[in-house]
Amino acid sequence: MKVEPALQVSPLTPVTPLRVRQLLAYGLFGLPLALVALPLYVYVPQLYAQRFGLSLSVIGTLLLMARMADAFFDPAIGCWIDQARGSRSDAQAIVLGLPMLAAGFVALFLPPSLAAANPIAWFMAALVLTYGGFSLTSIAHQSWGASLTQLPGERTKITATREACGLAGILLAAFIQQALNLSWLTGVFLVTLTLTAILLLTSAPPARRLSTSMEQARTSVIASLALPFRHARFRWLFGVFLVNGIAAAIPATLFLFFAQDCLQLGHLSAAFLLLYFLAAAVSMPLWVKAARAMGEARAWLLAMLLSVGAFVWAYWLAPGAAVGFGTICVLSGLSLGADLALPGALLAGVIGNAGHSGQREGAYFGVWNWGTKMNLALAAGIALPLLEYLDYVPGAANTAGLEGLRIAYALLPCGLKLAAAALLARAPLRHL
Repeated sequence: MKVEPALQVSPLTPVTPLRVRQLLAYGLFGLPLALVALPLYVYVPQLYAQRFGLSLSVIGTLLLMARMADAFFDPAIGCWIDQARGSRSDAQAIVLGLPMLAAGFVALFLPPSLAAANPIAWFMAALVLTYGGFSLTSIAHQSWGASLTQLPGERTKITATREACGLAGILLAAFIQQALNLSWLTGVFLVTLTLTAILLLTSAPPARRLSTSMEQARTSVIASLALPFRHARFRWLFGVFLVNGIAAAIPATLFLFFAQDCLQLGHLSAAFLLLYFLAAAVSMPLWVKAARAMGEARAWLLAMLLSVGAFVWAYWLAPGAAVGFGTICVLSGLSLGADLALPGALLAGVIGNAGHSGQREGAYFGVWNWGTKMNLALAAGIALPLLEYLDYVPGAANTAGLEGLRIAYALLPCGLKLAAAALLARAPLRHL
């Protein structure tokens, strides 16, 4: 019988748990990052389709190009963070990314009148700037957290704190979009980005980094990209993460279209999002306890199966089924908490098992974020043009087009989620 290697605990791992104020000082920076993520991945297609009249094929193609280009910069960013000597490389990346992220967000969601002269060029430029700043800050923030500890209970707590703060940001974004407008959302984003960055940089526990060797300092981007894939556990985890991520990205991309045209409840779209993410926030402590009781991998597998059992019913919903869809949002949102809290904790365990804790977090999270963006790129670049090919037109009561939207929104993600669950059930991730 094959024996699993024991977890390699880094000498940097603290023997005492992090205090609540330390966890919050680190995790609260996830709130403004989530204020970017929700409108960037949910509201952008509808905004530019309605305001500038861009077709779904054009928007999907542009998003695919921008996200794929941005995704390939992530391993380079991770490599740069690892090669920077000292414990402040994560902080330096965040400081560099902050002005890019702020400027890109304003340009993307509050385009001036001159953007109408060439909306495609403006859209692409704003996307590139936003994605660049988001990559720098998010990769650095994630690798910072992964370096703080390798104690299984503590790493789940760190990840859950960061993602819970992110959920708070998503809920805030959905509320502002429903009750106010994008101008208010932009103002709140800029204020929270500034305040939480100051808190992170001045009060969070410093990243625990081992000294960078000369060999590591000379590591190329290609070598940095290849490093995580040398380890079987990472390959398994990354495969599960990719399939599960595509399953989540497709309904996120199509949500507004489904709510508007299939359910005829577009005026309640923000309320549905609030239910979904509020349920995820409530479930987060439960998944942390479940991970402690049965392990992170088993808890994530359970969440995937529960998600499919709840979400598949969206296919049969009739127009006006607000209670039914609200119920689905709550039940699938409960499973989302596991998707947010557990994969990052598993990745931290994989890094520690490989003996790279405190040294190569940037390489791992560079590849990890590359995978996230490839999921989103494929969801937008395939699903949106496919719907247009199936004669779906936003706002039009086309029977064939609406049927295609229902299949793409509800059934396809469930099939992918089951595939991810099958991979996870076989993955050697239960002894991290």
